[in-house]
Amino acid sequence: MGRDCAWAPGLSATRQWLRHASTPSQDAAPADPKACATFIKLTPMTTINWFPGHMHKARKDIASVMPHMDIIVEVIDARIPFSSENPLVPALRGEKPLIKLLNKADLADPEVTDLWVAHIEQESGVRALPVTGSDPGHIRQLLRVCRSMVSEQKREVRAMIMGIPNVGKSTIINTLAGRVIAKTGNEAGVTKAQQNIKLGNGILLTDTPGFLWPKLNPPSCGYRLAITGALKDTAFDYSDIALYAAEYLLRSYPEALRARYKIEALPATDLALLEAIGRRRGCTVKGGGVDLPRAAALLINELRAGLLGRISHETPSMTLKEEQQAKLDEAQRAREKAEHDRARKLRTKKNRR
Repeated sequence: MGRDCAWAPGLSATRQWLRHASTPSQDAAPADPKACATFIKLTPMTTINWFPGHMHKARKDIASVMPHMDIIVEVIDARIPFSSENPLVPALRGEKPLIKLLNKADLADPEVTDLWVAHIEQESGVRALPVTGSDPGHIRQLLRVCRSMVSEQKREVRAMIMGIPNVGKSTIINTLAGRVIAKTGNEAGVTKAQQNIKLGNGILLTDTPGFLWPKLNPPSCGYRLAITGALKDTAFDYSDIALYAAEYLLRSYPEALRARYKIEALPATDLALLEAIGRRRGCTVKGGGVDLPRAAALLINELRAGLLGRISHETPSMTLKEEQQAKLDEAQRAREKAEHDRARKLRTKKNRR
């Protein structure tokens, strides 16, 4: 599977306006301003540093020890298997067998998870195992699967475990080891250095720091990662990602919204939904307006905690379509760049005459 991903509907009119408006009076309001009563200033999301120094070092360290590994274990988020898989893994692992652990499966839509397991296992040499931290026995089956996938009978199997930040890798390691080995925390980037851990069944596990890839394109992957907690909260604006989440939930999980927030007649737009949630939960400011940042944080935190039920944020068919669209977009950008370069060369020649 590739990396370019974009949710087909793209930015709603409301999100486009909120992302770019410096103040409500300086920019045109959304196409349907009556759909919401609160317009507030939002700072546009700054460019996130997806590949900071320690992640660059982690990638180099992983590449240096990869030839000594017998099998690779990649921990991904069951809610976003496509967005949370690291596109550098195929290039780093080569032909080594790979186990994809779909962690936090208890937070994901089980029917969608089944689709992902079938989709992932279409690739030769790859197994997919949904797991959750609340079921240690299920996690420990990884030891048996590791042994079964290494064709050569070895006294000691060397396995490397990888995963993006805050995907739950450290918790899985502690479960496998039966003791606290790796530091855990509900934030991105807890593991900072490699370490080797002896497990049962003759397996030596190499733990690696979670790292992201150099560039996310288009930004939809970043939104999904932010919604599920893979990015530090300082790297994004809660209101921005909450509007993205609201638009998706209105389309894909309307019943979950009705059940959680007791809103029988759901609004038609993302911003109107956030306002309705804010009013239901008392996220208001003086004068009766909605405190959008508070409502946004509430929605995202409840999504992450599974309080809206088991929700998946992407499906195999969705991401396949997105990959196709991303290729078309990339080809268009390449054509535009080539045309720009030709025009620049013509201007240069003309100026030299």
